[in-house]
Amino acid sequence: MGTSLVVGGSSGIGLATAVRLLAHGDSVHIAGRSPQRLGAATAAHLDLKPHVLDAGDPAAVAAVLEEVGPIDRLVVTLSGSKGAGRLADLDLGELRSAFEEKLWPTLTVVKAALPHLGSRGSVTLVGAVTARIGMPGTAGIGALNAAVEALVAPLAAELAPLRVNAVSPGYVDTPWWSGLPATDREAFFAEVAQGLPTGRIASADDVAEAVVLLATNANLTGTVIESTGGAHLTA
Repeated sequence: MGTSLVVGGSSGIGLATAVRLLAHGDSVHIAGRSPQRLGAATAAHLDLKPHVLDAGDPAAVAAVLEEVGPIDRLVVTLSGSKGAGRLADLDLGELRSAFEEKLWPTLTVVKAALPHLGSRGSVTLVGAVTARIGMPGTAGIGALNAAVEALVAPLAAELAPLRVNAVSPGYVDTPWWSGLPATDREAFFAEVAQGLPTGRIASADDVAEAVVLLATNANLTGTVIESTGGAHLTA
């Protein structure tokens, strides 16, 4: 039991993580930019404590942390959907925006949370398999996720005994894919699933299980768990 804060916790992997932490017995706070998504999340899970937050705003982050108080587990799962595409066609301004939406807010939240985290607490980040595989069209978004995952080892050493870990998901059925029409998304997922060793697209809860393991297991630090369905084997 303890207090958890999930930044990016209003939907997808973040919300699934928050629900699992509730089941673990934690008092769970979720933070996100959308009041509508936060409202839907707390309507479905009444024990969640919502906070509207732009994680890129240091003053807003500080205010939420003061409101939450001491934290045992911090989970940061922020979206970074921009920056995909072949280098010759890549809009570098859009890629820079992707870093502003994911990497810098991640650093902002972790740094601001340090005074609020117990020495035996944990920080768990979420990257993506694009950081770890050589797939055409992913140089930009891969660099973004690699930057997030590269924080794990040095921070685990620097902040010990506070534990720092990350999960590197593969293909997951979350709102990240909402830009695709439903029929196109279903067809794409079906095609991808055929090439995965597991033969299926992960759910948000599949990845959340790994996040909660890292957040709660006292013997895990400096670790990045690949939750990819074997995508890193076949890419």
